[in-house]
Amino acid sequence: MARKATRSKARSTSRTKPVATKPAPTGSPRERIVQALMTLLAEQPIERIGLAEIAERAGVSLAELRGEFGSPLAVLAAHVKELDRKVLAEIDPDMGEESPRERLFDVLMRRIELLSPHKEAVRTLLRSARRDPPLALALNAMAVRSQQWMLTAAGIGASGPKGMVRAQGLALLFANVLRTWVDDDDDGSRTLAALDRDLARGQRFAGLLDDLCRIPEAACNLRQRMRSSRRDRRDREDRVAM
Repeated sequence: MARKATRSKARSTSRTKPVATKPAPTGSPRERIVQALMTLLAEQPIERIGLAEIAERAGVSLAELRGEFGSPLAVLAAHVKELDRKVLAEIDPDMGEESPRERLFDVLMRRIELLSPHKEAVRTLLRSARRDPPLALALNAMAVRSQQWMLTAAGIGASGPKGMVRAQGLALLFANVLRTWVDDDDDGSRTLAALDRDLARGQRFAGLLDDLCRIPEAACNLRQRMRSSRRDRRDREDRVAM
């Protein structure tokens, strides 16, 4: 009898136990929307995330969501832009005397640190990009724009055709490092080693790129000298004829 009463009391207690609720979203509607997407990305692929789901998770109406963004990718782009801003706001002035490679290493490690709360979201995006070429292209475009800023933060030229090639190369390099980082559950040593190794390779590529860019310049200078030589020869011939 006592045991039955105890079980009955336990059931009654379990029914009246308050149910845990998710914390209410904080920040501006825009901030809540971005955070909602990153939270959802940690749970499921981006191709399964709908606008209504983002709005519900952010605690905003569809009208408010439409006023800020037009698609989940636009929300993601806002997150990437904010990440750029945070990295640029925390450039270490003491790194000014270091080599370009060391400065870039410092900038990219800061970016990885800022990404730490979103590791599962990054893992999901990397998986989706491997099986969805259009998504991979869209993510690559975002990454190239970001890496132009990262190069600039490190004092490395990121303008013109050569700068675009550098930014594209760095975007691919950083994506490769992120693949190591999402599975690096130790002290981060594998991520550090991967970034250092890939930057060394990138530095060798940048040197080759500089050499290649000098070839057209040298060829142009040679053509100018040849044209100048031909003009001088014609002038001498004209003077002799006179």
